[in-house]
Amino acid sequence: MKWNMINAVGVAACLGAGMAAMQAQGAPETSDVNPPKEARRFVGFEHGMGIGGWLTNYKRFNVLPDKWKMTLSPGDYEHFDTYITKDDIRNIASLGMDHIRLGFDQIVLEEKPYVYRERTFRCIDNFIAWCHEYKVNVVLNLHKAVGNYCDVPSPVNLLDDAELQNRFVSLWSEFERRYHADNAVAFELLNEVKDVKPAAWNALAARTAAAIRKVNPTRKIIIGSTCWNSCDRLKDLQVFDDPNVIYTFHFYSPFEFTHQRGVLQAGPLYYNRAMPYPGDIERYRDYKRFVDGAKNPYPQSQRMDVNVLREWLRPAFDFVKKHPDKILWCGEFGTIRHADITSRENWMNDVILLLKEHDIPYCVWNYLSTPNDGNRFSLVDDDKRQILSDRLHEVILGNVKPLHL
Repeated sequence: MKWNMINAVGVAACLGAGMAAMQAQGAPETSDVNPPKEARRFVGFEHGMGIGGWLTNYKRFNVLPDKWKMTLSPGDYEHFDTYITKDDIRNIASLGMDHIRLGFDQIVLEEKPYVYRERTFRCIDNFIAWCHEYKVNVVLNLHKAVGNYCDVPSPVNLLDDAELQNRFVSLWSEFERRYHADNAVAFELLNEVKDVKPAAWNALAARTAAAIRKVNPTRKIIIGSTCWNSCDRLKDLQVFDDPNVIYTFHFYSPFEFTHQRGVLQAGPLYYNRAMPYPGDIERYRDYKRFVDGAKNPYPQSQRMDVNVLREWLRPAFDFVKKHPDKILWCGEFGTIRHADITSRENWMNDVILLLKEHDIPYCVWNYLSTPNDGNRFSLVDDDKRQILSDRLHEVILGNVKPLHL
């Protein structure tokens, strides 16, 4: 999740009702009884890693004047050609990942409406070939569509503009045309749809899926919830009578931990304090009081730990129980890099532990962030691109266990 100050407010509004209810009730130390035992498996997509910073998040648009936001520079093209190479895909495969989620922006591939950039499409061609060579599966994720940037406001919103929607459908039809013969590649239609009316997003997602289905009845199509892929909004997603539609959500709670001291979010930047995990609930209560003006945050919670995370993830677990014949995939979750490494390991451990309890496959964010990315969620170091710790590696692979701290 790569938010600026504006979108942090929007996300807080999205999550407000569910989190307020959880905080009012507290988070009792209970585990789920009878979690689903035979949920459908997302074969070949069970533990993966995302790549940002290459064809998305390659620079911060919020500091650019409007006239530069939708164009590419010579340096952008050089970055696309060199930032990720075959060695990186070999590296991710060597970590034991079975899939990679590649984020890309519409303007990176679209020269002008309905005309596409061959130079940058070659980057995706190469990426897919490298993944096949190292036997890792592929999710292609439209990270930022024109009219739906998760980190900067748009003058025209995708779901309010018929022409932008036509371009959106056309782009995915172009992907199907180019990669029709490679049915192992999954298409994730859009990253972190903003806080919009669910019916509007459902209609565009259905229309896009129908365009793909006209020529490919079995392409894996991934559709996420609104409000920045909040699991609290999964209940509003249209569920298709189609075994090759997969549903997805993201998880970054508690925000004050995962984005602590982040320079793009007003709250964590203002608070400017290290947030350990698991940790004393008083520090988290203080954040809510100081930043949000909350009167009685986390009233019954004694500690920020796995029990609080469990309640936040409850809507995802409910979706799995309600739709046992569908696949739910946690497509993105992670922690800002300057959180201390032990806390990062602990939080990842608890999130993956809970996902595995419900047979939910996952993809961690993010392999490597560019130095100019204000939210650096990197899992490898900048110079040698080695995983930041052995324990983090084991956790990401799914070798998790309850913490006794």
